[in-house]
Amino acid sequence: MLRRISLGLLASAISIASLPAIAQEDGSADDLGVMSISLKDVVKPTLGFQGALQGAGTPNQAGIGGFLPLSVGDNSVWFLDVLANANFADYENNSSIINTDVAGTTISTSSRLGYRWLNGDRSWMYGLNAGYDSRPMNTGGSDTGINVSGTEESAFFQQVAFNAEAVSNDWNFNAYALIPIGDTEQDLNFFYQGGALNTYGLDVGYFITPELNASVGYYYQSGDLGTADGSGVLGRVACEISSGLTAGVNVSYDEAFETRVSADLKVRFGGAATTAQRKEVQNQPVISALTSSPGNRDVRVHDVIDANGCQGPDAVNAARVLVAIACDGISINVMDKATGKVETFEPRIDKDGKKLLLTIDAEGRSKCERLRRTGFCNIDAKSDDGRPFMIPQGGDLIK
Repeated sequence: MLRRISLGLLASAISIASLPAIAQEDGSADDLGVMSISLKDVVKPTLGFQGALQGAGTPNQAGIGGFLPLSVGDNSVWFLDVLANANFADYENNSSIINTDVAGTTISTSSRLGYRWLNGDRSWMYGLNAGYDSRPMNTGGSDTGINVSGTEESAFFQQVAFNAEAVSNDWNFNAYALIPIGDTEQDLNFFYQGGALNTYGLDVGYFITPELNASVGYYYQSGDLGTADGSGVLGRVACEISSGLTAGVNVSYDEAFETRVSADLKVRFGGAATTAQRKEVQNQPVISALTSSPGNRDVRVHDVIDANGCQGPDAVNAARVLVAIACDGISINVMDKATGKVETFEPRIDKDGKKLLLTIDAEGRSKCERLRRTGFCNIDAKSDDGRPFMIPQGGDLIK
């Protein structure tokens, strides 16, 4: 399976990059002087820092990284690229994974082993790389009003990644697959469960200038009990401000995360030995791409109400049995997670004159499972003896 994915990504990148109209648009590589560049002079180790603001399932982070050429040929390079980032807490009341706030601080890692090569006239660079990413995650409160204090848990997510790329001095294409491994769904607290997402995407970029690149992309994500399944689009603008200093802004949209805006900064030291060589490389994206750090290095996480959200902490299984909780003037607040609207329900009087909160019939289990996947609202209340319970509700579940 992994072999098929790798071959598919390579085929996608090469087939797009081989379009004659693109490859021949602005003259040959000889016209640009790229043939005179010795890769052994410019493909050198780099080391530096990088940071990014939280995005769709990704954390606020900053850390160190490096690129190490393992073998440099006349037109090719084997390389290793590694990153280690400190992951910080989410913005207050703005969860990067939907419901549960990510807390700091943990250390995530990413590694890529790859091979890049130039075509005969050096008008295109092609590349394949693969690797492993890890993400420990601490959790805090929730953004939904559910009190999870005292039940917060840490989690550890992993993935393998595959990437195929094609770059010219005008265009760049990047196809990727992020595949979670190990325990892909883990409890974050008593109410929410987090899941690492499978993500498959293709980005297409254009060099407005050798230093300024704009790209658009499509991705498909799945996982986390099916609640995040669907397509998304993203856009990115990146600028190499000076040799080794790059800043970028990203905008993405999908139904699970909705619109997310993030920014990133990368600083790398080393590379070509002389200022003239560094300038020459900067002006040749096809050569600069040989030492660029591969993208898509984050384990993306999404959270959803745990299956146990259908069963409260006091073991009241609201989805399977008829619930008839006697109360004395207790009202319940129901928050619609989609709109944020809070509505108050008063206990009703049944035919025997007893006050009830609500009832859920025997069909509640299947309804609960369906609604849990689409994001239903929840009742946060206490029984008459003060014990908390959580009961899913939505439309016809309220009797």
